[in-house]
Amino acid sequence: MTRSLRLVTAALTASAALLLTACGSGGGDSDASDKIEGADGGGAKASASASPGSKPGGSDRPEIKLPGSFRMDFVTWTNSDPKLQAILDDGKEQLRGDHAAIIDGDADAAYVKFYNSGASLQGSRKWIKQYVHDDLTLVGKMRISDPKVEINDSGEGVLFYCVDEGKAFTKNRKTGEKRGTPPGDDPRLLYRTMLHKSADGVWQTTRSQTERGGC
Repeated sequence: MTRSLRLVTAALTASAALLLTACGSGGGDSDASDKIEGADGGGAKASASASPGSKPGGSDRPEIKLPGSFRMDFVTWTNSDPKLQAILDDGKEQLRGDHAAIIDGDADAAYVKFYNSGASLQGSRKWIKQYVHDDLTLVGKMRISDPKVEINDSGEGVLFYCVDEGKAFTKNRKTGEKRGTPPGDDPRLLYRTMLHKSADGVWQTTRSQTERGGC
């Protein structure tokens, strides 16, 4: 389910040395239940309305809803610094939005553009379109943990985190065939992202890279 490597600048690489020695802070907001409703059912679509959500920030956030057949558990996704928490919040919604767009089958969904810009927006749309072309949706669950976040000297947000896809699957909408991480491949991926704060106060992901086994 991993996305291909995307453009990452030297600034992101330089920030890596600092973040890899940092520690995540706070508790988590994962659901205690492991039940995935409808995981063997049809390719139910996610729902993402344009109405304001409950997310903090200076701009109304689109509400992103995932179906019961696919869950994303964000663990220890908190920080005592409000500025860093804002980056975590928008980085979380960016990841949720990209996966909701796959389930919706809509690479041009408004929430994809809301949380991505520049190279990341182009990369996300290309990634989502591949799933749409192959008639695939997502089922199961993912665990997203160990976030490392900072604001660099240029005022950009730098966010690293780990994604465990071991219990997540693609599902063919027509045949119902499900596929997970190929045997022998590490289901854990390290995400490295950079974010820029827009004029509306949204931390949009501008560049990102994934590394399988990087966690």
